[in-house]
Amino acid sequence: MIGLAAIVSGCAHRPRADAPAPVVEVEDTEAAPEWRVVARANDETRIDGIADAWRRGLDEASRTRGFRGLIAAEGALLDPGAALPRPAPPPGPYQCRVIKLGTAGRSGPPFVAYKPFFCYVEAEGPLLTIVKQTGSQRPAGRLYPDSDENRLVFLGTLALGNEDAPLPYGEDQDRDMAGVVERVAPFRWRLVIPFPRRESTLDVFELVPVTESARPAAG
Repeated sequence: MIGLAAIVSGCAHRPRADAPAPVVEVEDTEAAPEWRVVARANDETRIDGIADAWRRGLDEASRTRGFRGLIAAEGALLDPGAALPRPAPPPGPYQCRVIKLGTAGRSGPPFVAYKPFFCYVEAEGPLLTIVKQTGSQRPAGRLYPDSDENRLVFLGTLALGNEDAPLPYGEDQDRDMAGVVERVAPFRWRLVIPFPRRESTLDVFELVPVTESARPAAG
């Protein structure tokens, strides 16, 4: 009986020759970038539609011959595919200017370039911030890493008039801003805002580091 029991026991653990091999499936559990958790749904949609905003803004502006030359003169700044690795701008003062493309159905020219102004990139814990400290409209926001390593995602707000500080992102939907920061050349970055809530189809902010001799006066 002992011998029979041993044989039965051995047979019980022997796999059948025709039994299918076990298959182990590993689910992809890569976490979404933090900005997708922070962003409002409509701002997430804007960022995901940035290629469409580029196409619409450039198409509308390019239909005017004089604007085609201005677009070409900006080089990589207005090239949708110009993003380079290492998108984070170093902290410090920058000379910034904004170009608006498209009219978003409103009256007015489809290409507008504004005079330069000073803005600042600052470190705030693990994140960078971009702040415009002067003027009647002053964007300010944080830069978040993205699954696309050639860009950072900007989530911020617009301070107006004599306000001492911008509202926190998400507090006033009409003030919220969302876009991406990319490096397009050595010492040249851009902040691209797709489908802004005012005036245009696409806003492109150029950021160029300020040299020591051109730094703005303190205070």
